[in-house]
Amino acid sequence: MSEEIPKAAKISKDKPDMLLFYACVFALVATSFGFVLRAFVLTDWGAEFQLTQTQLGEIAGVGLWPFAISIVLFSLIVDKIGYKTSMAFAFIFHVASALLTIFATGYWMLYVGTFMMALGNGIVEAVVNPVVATMFPKQKTKWLSILHAGWPGGLVLGGLLALAWGPETAWELKIGLIFIPTLLYGGMMVTRKFAANERVQAGVSYLEMLKEMGGIGALLITALVVFQLGEVFGWGTWVSIIATLIIAIGYGLYVKSWGRPLFIVLLLVMIPLAITELGTDSWISSLMASEMEKLGLQGGWVLVYTSAIMLVMRLFSGSIIHRISPLGLLALSAFVASIGLYYLSFSVGVSILIAATIYAFGKSYLWPLMLGVVSEQFPKGGALTLNVIAGLGMISAGVIGAGVLGFLQDKRADTNIAKYDVEHQTSLYDTYLTEEKTSLFGDYRALDFDKYEKAPQDDKETIGAIQETSKKVALRDIVVFPIIMLIAYLLLILYFKRKGGYKAKVLDYTASDT
Repeated sequence: MSEEIPKAAKISKDKPDMLLFYACVFALVATSFGFVLRAFVLTDWGAEFQLTQTQLGEIAGVGLWPFAISIVLFSLIVDKIGYKTSMAFAFIFHVASALLTIFATGYWMLYVGTFMMALGNGIVEAVVNPVVATMFPKQKTKWLSILHAGWPGGLVLGGLLALAWGPETAWELKIGLIFIPTLLYGGMMVTRKFAANERVQAGVSYLEMLKEMGGIGALLITALVVFQLGEVFGWGTWVSIIATLIIAIGYGLYVKSWGRPLFIVLLLVMIPLAITELGTDSWISSLMASEMEKLGLQGGWVLVYTSAIMLVMRLFSGSIIHRISPLGLLALSAFVASIGLYYLSFSVGVSILIAATIYAFGKSYLWPLMLGVVSEQFPKGGALTLNVIAGLGMISAGVIGAGVLGFLQDKRADTNIAKYDVEHQTSLYDTYLTEEKTSLFGDYRALDFDKYEKAPQDDKETIGAIQETSKKVALRDIVVFPIIMLIAYLLLILYFKRKGGYKAKVLDYTASDT
């Protein structure tokens, strides 16, 4: 049985409410402000609170994976409680997150503050994605790409504001910049009216929406969430496995569906996509800091520069999408991104900007086009399928992407310092590294900041050089993810070709054709 649609909530055949669209864009700008400003101050946090690279990676990661919790939960209830009420929750989380972070005194306050930001970000996407898909049912890939120009737009604006202040400015003031877009979208949302989702207006029932994802889709998203929560709260692997299976099997039996095979494939492809874009972006400023300093620039300029390219590409996506199918453009993007990341891993001097340009062109369309493909192929999934794939991507970037990049840096430095000791008959490893630590990705030994600060200048320079090399090589390890994506998209292109070509599915309801 389909939900009853309030009369005022139906979409008329008039033009879409563009002020509502702009409010959605500003909400995304707020989410990226939180992301970029935290990325810019990671090094400051490490120095002030004596955090390891893996701990910083965990903080960067918690800025991503809780997104999946809120986006999935609100996707299940957003049509019931309303889009405006949901956005009120997002606003509260964003404000509380900024305040907690500004007054942080150590690792856990930074961790919780970043966690709250991610929850707010998930709610924002749980609302804006289905809202825009409903406003433009026959041009979803175009308008979702334009909507998601708000993400790089926020990265550019927030990054420029932080860079304008310079590295000497207190990191608390930089975090405070989050209030600008947050108050803006909060004020705009209060005055707008939200239409019911296209799935609701077409009379597709709630149960039919749940069937589109199915038990296997529930298994994928639940596994990542539960295992990450297990890391945080310390319950064992078997507890995570049992809890995941109970939820996924229970979901599958309840909806009597294990999910649409194509949707499951797209969910799996979203994992390397998110690692390629967001996992790398979490670290790019830190990874490129040393080489950028040689050019007289802060490392953050790399993120701002690549984001500016993304902004322009997404704003003018319409003409490109008309010429190349969504899957063809995704395959091309994955190929270009792999070249850019590999080039970045050994670039020095001005060549960094060339490599960053290639990487930026590659990652520009990945995220919005995947959302567009899911919305076009599974409109009956409504807010759920559209937002579950975004949630899976964000948690993949947080749990795997940001964390594994931090671990790879520490582990490579661990290995390379030990190798240096053997080759040069020194004792840097035992003198300056901590006792063995454990992370989701394995055991490692990190640099002991107290001992390093008191080290002779020669030792500092040697260890610093080894660490910088380890950081850049970590990018080379990430190239495997866009290569996996490229293979997957080529196979999907062949799949649709056998079915007569890629065609978007549109539900029959009274919506604008704009």
